[in-house]
Amino acid sequence: MYWQGWRCSDIANWLGLPHSTVRAWKTRDGWDDTPVIARVETSLEARLMQLVSKEPKTGSDYKEIDLIGRQIERFARVRRYQQPGGHEGDLNPAVQRRAEAPRRRPLRNEFSEQQKERLIALFDDQLFGYQRRWRDVGRQQRIRNILKSRQIGATFYFAREALVDALETGRNQIFLSASKAQAHVFKQYITAFAREVDVELKGDPIVLPNEATLYFLGTNARTAQSYHGNLYFDEYFWVHRFQELRKVASGMAIHKKWRQTYFSTPSSITHDAYPFWSGDLYNKGRRKDQRVEIDTSHQALAAGAACADGQWRQIVTVEDAVREGCDLFDLQQLRLEYSDDEWANLLMCQFIDDTLSVFPLAELQAKCFVDSWEAWEDFQPFAERPFGEREVWIGYDPAETGDTAGLVVVAPPAAPGGKFRVLEKKQWRGLDFAEQAAYVRDLCRRYHVGYIGIDTGSVGAGVYQLVRQFFPAAESISYSLEVKTRMVLKAKDVISSGRLEFDAGWTDLAHALISIRKTMTDSGRHVTFRSGRDDDGHADLAWALLHALAHEPIEGRDGARSNILEIF
Repeated sequence: MYWQGWRCSDIANWLGLPHSTVRAWKTRDGWDDTPVIARVETSLEARLMQLVSKEPKTGSDYKEIDLIGRQIERFARVRRYQQPGGHEGDLNPAVQRRAEAPRRRPLRNEFSEQQKERLIALFDDQLFGYQRRWRDVGRQQRIRNILKSRQIGATFYFAREALVDALETGRNQIFLSASKAQAHVFKQYITAFAREVDVELKGDPIVLPNEATLYFLGTNARTAQSYHGNLYFDEYFWVHRFQELRKVASGMAIHKKWRQTYFSTPSSITHDAYPFWSGDLYNKGRRKDQRVEIDTSHQALAAGAACADGQWRQIVTVEDAVREGCDLFDLQQLRLEYSDDEWANLLMCQFIDDTLSVFPLAELQAKCFVDSWEAWEDFQPFAERPFGEREVWIGYDPAETGDTAGLVVVAPPAAPGGKFRVLEKKQWRGLDFAEQAAYVRDLCRRYHVGYIGIDTGSVGAGVYQLVRQFFPAAESISYSLEVKTRMVLKAKDVISSGRLEFDAGWTDLAHALISIRKTMTDSGRHVTFRSGRDDDGHADLAWALLHALAHEPIEGRDGARSNILEIF
């Protein structure tokens, strides 16, 4: 009665007792000190006893008994929660059941439906006209073969296309390049694309929850016949032994549900991939009445065409790309930066005639191209000290007009007569000497640098002065007919002897070497070497390499007789 709000005097009058008696009960039993939950429990218990003892019971009595029982159960949970170690599960049985149930582990590389929709929308919204055509044709044609200009976003596009296809269809995707390092450019684009929708892709290969697998392969694909999926073959005109590699690669996509995509900038017309592009490979061994004629001119293929050998071909020059919405180029400025030969080959998809080159492509492929990630176990490109304490040499070359500059890091032979290896390369545009010198300083921190050779005959003098402040032993190279000839002959000897290696994916370095040709001086009385025009064009990477190689005496460090006389 007191807990229901009665006063002690009212209770005493109701019971017919002295007021002092009720007050004594209140004090002795601590009526005011009893917690609210205990007061309610006591009242519910008393009411429950009344209802249990009542006869006969009505329907409403049974309902009240059930209600009181459930309330008493709730108060019991509250008491467990209030005890040491209590938790939310004591109050809510559903929470307890969720806690006890086995939890679903988050799937690796998982995209939610919303993330997948966002990714597809991003993919569709960020296409230039020619990329949109590639997408549409890829849904219909089994083989796409694309000859392209440099830097129009082909690798970028096909990496994104492959990820979207893997998510939508569950099909495997295989990326094949001249080297594993080059193939991983696809992976960089794919992981960056996934991060745009807050998904962090892991693994090599990347395996999606729908079991689609994305493989990133170099030329070791010769042993990967067990792979199967859509094939993307990058820069195939720069791959050594293309015909041999293609047989294995095409076998990965032999089922009709897989598609094959070949794309590349052009190299030499003598490359063994040229018959594949021209259709001569299809005609080889066929009767005359079964042969096909394929027009591979730009006029015929600018918009793309389904050809009689089952391939869909297209040529996309830099001018085509600009016309179809690509806003990445300033054509007028590029015209100033590139010679006619370089413009035609690098940007207008015309093949090189390397018959006059000092370093023909076939020789570079046979003797210099390697898959660096597979072949160089002592080089860790992403480590703080990529080459440990082994010595390296640096070569730097500016262009005469100052538009580009090239730098290479070369590992000299570990033993006399051994191989040179090009570990890193870098190109710049513009005349920011401080930035270029800072990059050289950073290389000196990451590598044990034993030699730096810098052409100081032109704008390279500015970089040379800055480099001398932290590397006083840097060597100044001043070009003359004799110096240039000596460097070219030394490099020719090294390459012809099979003593130079660089990553097969470095098509820019290979192109730079190919562009060096033997010619006559203006007087017509002496032989010299040029790379497309008097100012050495965009062969800066090649000349930078020659600067580094020239640090070894022309007869080799072991003093052995050179074979240069046999070469020229």
